[in-house]
Amino acid sequence: MSEEQIELPLFFIGSEDVPIVLSNLQVIQHVQQEFIITFGQFSPPIVLGSPEEQMEQAKSKQYLPVKTVARVAMSPQRVADLIRALQENLNTWKSSQGGAQ
Repeated sequence: MSEEQIELPLFFIGSEDVPIVLSNLQVIQHVQQEFIITFGQFSPPIVLGSPEEQMEQAKSKQYLPVKTVARVAMSPQRVADLIRALQENLNTWKSSQGGAQ
């Protein structure tokens, strides 16, 4: 019995309806057969006044709040695929910028 493979194109439905959010912090963990990537968003606290006053205000903060915007679990193979796709896209972007960055 031969195994016949069928290839179907992928078509993302509803992508335009999903908001784009900024992630400026990522935490990657791995458990058994999965990688878990947590995407977060943070912004520095507002500090005002002289440099000394700003330093005191910053020191008085106990933590910097990070809003979790998404958590994604992926198999090791999908993580490798993602790394490859990100590298290819970064290289394409760099080329389009004239090699900048």
